[in-house]
This record gives sequence, structure tokens and C-alpha cells, in this order.
Amino acid sequence: MTTQHLTTARQERRHEIDDVLRRPFHLLIGGRLTPASGGATFTTTDPCTGDTLATVPDARPADVDAATEAAEHARAGWRATPIAERARHILALADTVEHHAEELALLDTLDVGSPIVNARTDVRIAVEQMRMYAGLALELKGQTIPGSGALHLTLREPVGVVAKIFPFNHPLMFACRVAAPLIAGNPCVIKPPEAGPLSTLRLGELARDLLPPGVLNIVTGDGPAVPDRLVRHPAVRRIGFIGSEPTGRAIQRAAAESGVKHVTLELGGKNAMIVFDDAPVTEAARSAVAGMNFMWAGQSCGSTSRLLIHDSVYDEVLAEVARAVDEIRVGDPLDPATTQGTMVDRRAQAKAFDYIKIAVDDGARLVRGGTPPQPTGPAAFVAPTVLADVTPTSRVAQEEIFGPVLSVLRFHTEEEAIRIANGVRYGLTGAVWTNDLDRAFRVAEAMEAGYTWVNGSGAHFPNVPYGGVKASGVGAKEECLEELLSYTSEKVVNVMIRRNG
Repeated sequence: MTTQHLTTARQERRHEIDDVLRRPFHLLIGGRLTPASGGATFTTTDPCTGDTLATVPDARPADVDAATEAAEHARAGWRATPIAERARHILALADTVEHHAEELALLDTLDVGSPIVNARTDVRIAVEQMRMYAGLALELKGQTIPGSGALHLTLREPVGVVAKIFPFNHPLMFACRVAAPLIAGNPCVIKPPEAGPLSTLRLGELARDLLPPGVLNIVTGDGPAVPDRLVRHPAVRRIGFIGSEPTGRAIQRAAAESGVKHVTLELGGKNAMIVFDDAPVTEAARSAVAGMNFMWAGQSCGSTSRLLIHDSVYDEVLAEVARAVDEIRVGDPLDPATTQGTMVDRRAQAKAFDYIKIAVDDGARLVRGGTPPQPTGPAAFVAPTVLADVTPTSRVAQEEIFGPVLSVLRFHTEEEAIRIANGVRYGLTGAVWTNDLDRAFRVAEAMEAGYTWVNGSGAHFPNVPYGGVKASGVGAKEECLEELLSYTSEKVVNVMIRRNG
């Protein structure tokens, strides 16, 4: 691993940084940019420098009510808007996001410590996904069902006001997923993460003149009060959440206590990559490092954070993993040469170090990392860490760390590998490396995971459903037509045909 600390890139972009942070940040409610009730605010911090970035509105429950009521007021008009026209609105928003791509990427990099190269990729994917959903708009269609002397039709209708709540690891990209419920005809209230709200608030400014008032509303708040009120609001009929399992369960509970609501959850993971003895060693090892998502400091629910290696190639694959990790460049997220930035904040950094200490105390062998690059100052760096000889029941093999910590385990048989892979509460992603096609399909079928790669890792693909099982999620898959359909309800119309007279 090579380490780059604060570079001239930050100084070279000083004026640009000042420009994007100079503007006031506001809530978007009913087409108006507004402060929070009573002027309440909180601050966001650059996890690389420790400096305060911006002051943002700290919404009150009254602000949530106003946003939700604005969405409810806009519902009839947006529902009546032809679907092709709704899609054109989203295409216009995609064009605007693309035009402001560097600004939005810069905000995410400053706000959450994601390397600028990753933040730019997030913006590009956000634009592609918005255009994909717009292209799928006319697939929101029903069917005809043959019957005895009657015509039976199904229609796709909007569900009503939608709440979208998402985490800090891809703020702009997740915010732009609002395209799916909007195209389906649902006004939305979105709540960005308090740890990374800036790009979403800027998106609200850009979207204000592109969408009718109340169709898109954005509220930020520091703590649970805002999302709790949003989930419980009687006008909210559909909730889409991405985040941690405990928060997802709290949302399920609050939704059930306040009404009958459609809730979908995309939650955490403790995902396994299984490398068999016939896999190409170097390719599999580099895929394991890529699948760990070190580029986001491991802060990804889909990371293959458990690497299961067949005993006969264990040392060989582990050595290649170590060599690949050595190539990671940790440093200032604004430096284009950086390939791993910071954790989102110092609390996340401390959590990662706690897990590393627990693992070593439990007998794991520290192969790489385990400390911050030196010197770090206020920066929330954690070196990419590889722990070998981890046991399946240890905490680092069972619990989601959400940090750059790869746990390496040994197995002897196919059955043992499957048992270890499935021996966690999560089931988001999985990967299998083998040249035996029969074994690849057997293992992929046996793995309790919603999204599995064979001889690959990490990649997402347009219109390919993404989501997990077990504690990793429930409801419709995302990033695909199924997600778009999930923001509609199906109505059946039975036409009774008179045969006489």
C-alpha cells in the first residue's frame, strides 16, 4: 500500500471548493427553497481535514409535515400527467445532473471522503439510471386476461406519496433513484443522510424548476426525528429505504405502527466470495480485492468482506491478495491518483479499529493494514486491512463492519464452503470462483444471497435486479424494471360483455 496525504490537488481546487460551499443550503418543500422551522441547523464536516464544510437545515417534524402535505397536494396533478411527459421531466433532470457532474461529485468527495474518481462514477451511474427508468416508462402497462364471456384488464396506478431514505456511501446516486417513483406517478419526499446531505440539497436546487411544485421534496435532519416522522406520516403510502439492518427494522416497526404501508428495504451484508482450488489464482485474488470495495473504504453493503479459500491454494491466493492491497493508494480524496479515501467520520474509523483489535485478540493474523496511514492528523483514514485465519464464528466473520477490513477463511470441501457462506444472518451478495461450470451453478444455487457473481465481483449491470434476502432486505429488487413496478399498484377491471340485445 502506498499512502498519499493532503496533496496540491486540494489547494489547486481551493477556489472551486469555496464556490460550491459558499451558497446557502435549503430544504425543498412545495417548490420553495426554505430553511428549517425556527432556523435550526447542523454542520457537516470534511472527514479528510476535520474542517466544517457547511451549515445545513435541521428540519423539525413540522417541516416533514409541510413537505409531505406538499407532496399530497401535488399528487392528483402528477398522477394525471401523461407518463411520457413524466419521463421527459426525468430526462431533463438527468441532463442537468450531467451538466453539473463535477460540482456534484466534488460535494460528495468533500462530504463523505469518497475519492473523486469514485464520486464522478457515481454521478455518471446516476445519470444512466435516470435515463434507464425514463426509457422503461412505457413498460408500466397492464395485461388482458381471458375469461368466460368477459374482458379482464389490469392497470398500473401510482401508489401515492413515497418516502425515500438512504445512506451516505453513494449520496447523489441514491438521491437520483427518486426517478423510479416519480416516473411511476408518485410525488416524493426524500431524506438524505445527515453524514452526507450536500449533493442531495444541491440536487433539490437544480430540480426545483424542472418539476412541478411539490412533486419532489427534500428534508434533512440530524438524528432520528425526521425519518421517524416521515415514515409515520399518514399520507406516506410507500417507503423505500437503503441502509443498516437496525434502522430498517425500526422503519418497519414505525410503518406498521402508523398504518398499512408498502416498505422495501435494501440492507447490509456480510458477503462471501468462495475461491476453489481450480480458480485462476491471480485473477481471483484481484477480484477479491475489487469486490471488497476498498475504493469506498469498504463502506458498501455489497462488499465481499469474507474471502473463503480452498485449503490447497490458501497461501497462494492470500499472498496475491496482499500484493494487490499493496497497490492501493490511500490519501486525499481530491487527488485523482487516490484509490481509497477516508471513512465517513471518526466514529466509523474507531469502529473499524475496534473490530480489527477484536479479530487479532481472537487469534486472527494481521496480514496487511490494521492502522491508519501515518501521519493522519484529523483524517478518518483506515488502511486497507486483511485478516487471515479467521474462524467462521468470530465477530469479524459474522458482523458487518462497513469498513476496509477483509476477513480470510479456510475451507476444505464444497459442502463446508456453502455452510460457512450461509452461516450469517445476511444474504445480499456472493461470489464463486471456479472453472467447473457444474460446481459454479451448484454453489450459486445453494448460496443464500440475492445477487451472485460467478468468476467476478462487485459489478452492477443496467436493468439487472439487485437486492438481498434474509437480514439483507425485503421487497422489490432495485436498479431494474421491478423497482419501477414496485411504485405502482395493480388495479383489476372486469368488463362484463352483454351478448344479447
